[in-house]
Amino acid sequence: MATTTGAFAAGGIAACGAVTVTHPFETVKIRLQLQGELQAKKDAPRLYRGVFHGVSVIARNEGLKGLFRGIGAAYVYQMILNGCRLGFYEPLRKGVTTAVFKDANVQSLGINIFSGAASGILGAAAGSPFFLVKTRLQSYSPFLPVGTQHGYKNAFDGLRQIGSKEGVLGLYRGVGAAMVRTGFGSSVQLPTYFFAKRRLVRHLEMQEGPALHLASSAASGFVVCCVMHPPDTIMSRMYNQTGNLYSGVFDCLYKTVKTEGLLAIYKGYFAHLARILPHTILTLTLAEQTNKWVRKVENKVLPPAVKEKL
Repeated sequence: MATTTGAFAAGGIAACGAVTVTHPFETVKIRLQLQGELQAKKDAPRLYRGVFHGVSVIARNEGLKGLFRGIGAAYVYQMILNGCRLGFYEPLRKGVTTAVFKDANVQSLGINIFSGAASGILGAAAGSPFFLVKTRLQSYSPFLPVGTQHGYKNAFDGLRQIGSKEGVLGLYRGVGAAMVRTGFGSSVQLPTYFFAKRRLVRHLEMQEGPALHLASSAASGFVVCCVMHPPDTIMSRMYNQTGNLYSGVFDCLYKTVKTEGLLAIYKGYFAHLARILPHTILTLTLAEQTNKWVRKVENKVLPPAVKEKL
């Protein structure tokens, strides 16, 4: 097992590799979620009609730059979020399991879910300013704008403008929704990944390797998307707002459902699924490989007394 610092680094590196591939789907998802914001369905224009239409429209009008808006902020956020999520999950799980059962090797679904949620919430809170500016950069379009438009030059310009106009609290606008969203996703991501992995080994006799990691990650990604999409929609809208369009998570949820209907919280679901499946597969599969690499490095540089405790 790698140290907490090593696991943090491995998780962050794996997530950055994944986000490079899936970022265009995230851009489409955010625009679909903001499309027709607080408008009755019959009055809302449909500028983006789905995942592939969204990708083609953005690529045609804005080029690759449009699809990859906010990628720098996304890298920083993924390093923080998944570093925390993958780095703190196992230490938290072992600590709580030892406290409750006096044996760190006991598998408890409740403790696994708690550890996943807690590690994800820590990462979401720490990385919230970067997700905020990423969302605003991705929502901006000079051709087919949806939602409030923010003309930031780049992530650093966005952070500077938000800080100067809205203060430190402005940088953490929507952090509650982000914590709920990530808590939901993190509470099921790693537990379902390890659950699927154990079942595939036991019932299908799959061996440790890329095929097992791929199948386990796919199962985990599907469950994550189903659980976290409604709070993800709320978070996107709270991040992108200016002023006080929404006073909080429940106000945003109430106004969205009242004006646009219950299915509005599932806007962009298929774009989210198109993003989260490969993202989860790549993150968790790459995490297995980066963890092995980190362990090799640590075995060379750590003193024997430290290695004995791992």
